[in-house]
Amino acid sequence: MADLTPTPDRPGLHVSKPSPSATATASAVCHCGARATATGDAQVKALVDGYTANHGPAHAKEGN
Repeated sequence: MADLTPTPDRPGLHVSKPSPSATATASAVCHCGARATATGDAQVKALVDGYTANHGPAHAKEGN
């Protein structure tokens, strides 16, 4: 399997929760330089919400 972890060269968001009983993890890197990691369902949800609202797709909407 390919390494899906985002990097400055390949920005993005990666979420992993291999089973319902496993702890969710996430990492995000934006082309603007912002980066974050999270562990646990609530923290991962907050990271995804924040990344979606302020980075990645949000930059495309603003034309940055």
